Amino acid sequence: MAIDLPPDAAQQASAEISLLKSSMCRVIKGKDEVVDQVLICLLAGGHLLIEDLPGLGKTTLAYCLAKAIDCQFQRIQFTADLLPTDVLGVAIYDEAAKGFIFRQGPIFSNIVLADEINRSTPKTQSALLEAMDRAKVSVDGETHLIGRPFMVLATQNPVDYEGTFPLPDSQMDRFLIRLSMGYPQFTDELTILRNGYLHYDDIPIEPVLSGQTIEMLQSLVHKVYIEDSVLEYLLRCITATRETPALINGISTRGSLALKTAAQARALYQGRAFVTPQDVAALFYPVCGHRLACHGALPDTNDPGSHSAVQAILTGILASTPVPK
Repeated sequence: MAIDLPPDAAQQASAEISLLKSSMCRVIKGKDEVVDQVLICLLAGGHLLIEDLPGLGKTTLAYCLAKAIDCQFQRIQFTADLLPTDVLGVAIYDEAAKGFIFRQGPIFSNIVLADEINRSTPKTQSALLEAMDRAKVSVDGETHLIGRPFMVLATQNPVDYEGTFPLPDSQMDRFLIRLSMGYPQFTDELTILRNGYLHYDDIPIEPVLSGQTIEMLQSLVHKVYIEDSVLEYLLRCITATRETPALINGISTRGSLALKTAAQARALYQGRAFVTPQDVAALFYPVCGHRLACHGALPDTNDPGSHSAVQAILTGILASTPVPK
């Protein structure tokens, strides 16, 4: 199998994405690892699920990403009375045109923040499936394309279960990576307090890359070489989740493809034209953790206790799986 991506092209891609990271980290203080995972998810063309408490910078993160790549940003507040048409759009009758005209919903954007996604009904949640899977929306028999790049950053509260509708497995499976931001360090929060930005609209951030550049970088990800022994290592880790009695079910084939793409994106992010076992191991839990549940876990998939148990199981799988030389 030939290497499709020249090493200098990978290094150039890494240099360009580093500009994006530097721009975002000037606002998102002390969260370099979070920004790394967000940008890996963006490169892979995936969607992101953030589970954290309110007020820790999730909206700011999404806004900074959109502005730094000069793309449209939309924020959708998910509530119990939100309808699919409120997200996707609706066809209305136009008297002048003597026909129905489609009015686009807020999903027609580049970076979409789906805030507190688990507070909407399953019907509204499922309206996102086609958009997240194919960047398309079908309404009244007509298909409408969503602009690219397209990325959904969804949030849900890991503590408050009252009035929520747990995301079904099919919806969780559409998110490439799940992460948590956590509280900032003392010195980082002190810097945030000194800057004094209360609203994300007030944050001064200039574009450093274009949406077209992001699309070009995304097209390079699948050209990153992954050697057969590394691919077999990835599949052995995936297969182990299907054979572990403590887990209700294992990772699906869609999940294994997601891990492969994420590993390729991480390699490109670091300026390499090839995937290493470390790329697979580093993303094993962020990509697979939210797709798994332990026996005896709470029905809501964002149960913190279940998270810890799943993480321990996946850590054990990595420790027991031979790493190719």
